[in-house]
Amino acid sequence: MIIGIDDTDSRDGMCTTYLGAVLMDELQQYGTVIGDPLLIRLNPTIPYKTRGNASIAIQLDTDRPDAVMEHVTSRIESLAEMECEKTNPGVVFFNDTDHEHARVVLEEFFIRTVREVISIDTAKDIIHDLGIPAKGYKNGRGLIGALAACGAMIREGWDHTYEYLAYRQRTVWGTSRSVDEESVWKADLATYPGTWDTIDRTNDLIVCVPHSPDPVLFGIRGKSVEAVTLASNMILSEPIERYAIFRTDQGTDMHLISVERIADIQDMHSYTIEVRVCELPHTIRGGHTIVPVCDRDGRCIDCAAFEPTKNFRKLIRKLIPGDMIRVSGSVKEDTLNIEKIEIISLACAYDISNPTCPSCGKRMKSAGKDQGYRCRKCGMRSDTLQQSERIRNITPGIYEVPPCARRHLAKPLIRTHRPNEFPSR
Repeated sequence: MIIGIDDTDSRDGMCTTYLGAVLMDELQQYGTVIGDPLLIRLNPTIPYKTRGNASIAIQLDTDRPDAVMEHVTSRIESLAEMECEKTNPGVVFFNDTDHEHARVVLEEFFIRTVREVISIDTAKDIIHDLGIPAKGYKNGRGLIGALAACGAMIREGWDHTYEYLAYRQRTVWGTSRSVDEESVWKADLATYPGTWDTIDRTNDLIVCVPHSPDPVLFGIRGKSVEAVTLASNMILSEPIERYAIFRTDQGTDMHLISVERIADIQDMHSYTIEVRVCELPHTIRGGHTIVPVCDRDGRCIDCAAFEPTKNFRKLIRKLIPGDMIRVSGSVKEDTLNIEKIEIISLACAYDISNPTCPSCGKRMKSAGKDQGYRCRKCGMRSDTLQQSERIRNITPGIYEVPPCARRHLAKPLIRTHRPNEFPSR
């Protein structure tokens, strides 16, 4: 049996991964948990999400399916933040021995939920057509993520990373977290690049400790179970209630869709597209930097480095019209939120100045309106301004936003190892 669960949390508390960690222990009485639990990040642009738009899946070998379903639903009803308007839990129980057609449908559904906007009715129709036991609470939106997590458990070969999540004791939920900062920096230094986004060295920030009132004490992301475990064991903190290590699509760029034309871009989707800078970047109120770009058809869209990207905005402000770039990010309200940028080629920039006197080397001055330029030292004249190519303090290559602004699904450059990369660290 594969158990998929989604949407039990709220902005004020709880975490679906915590419910998964609890069930990983409690379901042992009904059978054997198989493999790693999954933490699946879905389309990051969905406005209905509570926080990180994550669902979870657990695989269980059991001969007591009815007891399992009763136990899981009772746990959802006791732990989910039902009073929150945006919390609409869903749970799906899929028999992994079901026919091949069902497996194919769920595998495809998993990828669609990471990249597209899926309706509740679409998920309900699949559940009905395939005869999958499921339960939705309130409007049942959690059925989308629950079904997707089941599809992820079935699908093989997708890129993945790991996250070690440590959970607080229930008596201290909602209070300030106690984590020794020096130990976090040491853990990061000892395990990077096997782990990442633990801290943001450029901006002197700890990234792995959340600030919301949920049960998570800290989360360590990395390439293997061994790496995230080593880092986590080095962190000194308040006592933990439990922990779980999830296999996840975080840090994979699975949400990105490659397109060639801006006309193919839709709101609430994420893309990679090659474009040309068509206007100088400008900074708007709030510190957000906007750079207009266009495609080969001449169609334009704004790309944005928002204030939370911090020093990344300095790079964007160096772009000029004519630069060829490849941008990756999510689109909302016809603006692409830059997660990564590849500077393919740079346009030439020129400085215009008064001509230099060929005799004495002094800079000429204006001789008056429509009278050209004259050297005040030796009297030589010229009617032509001097043009010189400007040295641009920017290098072609691939750049990323800092860890403090990185989305869950965005792949860190330390995972790709391509030429001409400039990781944020």
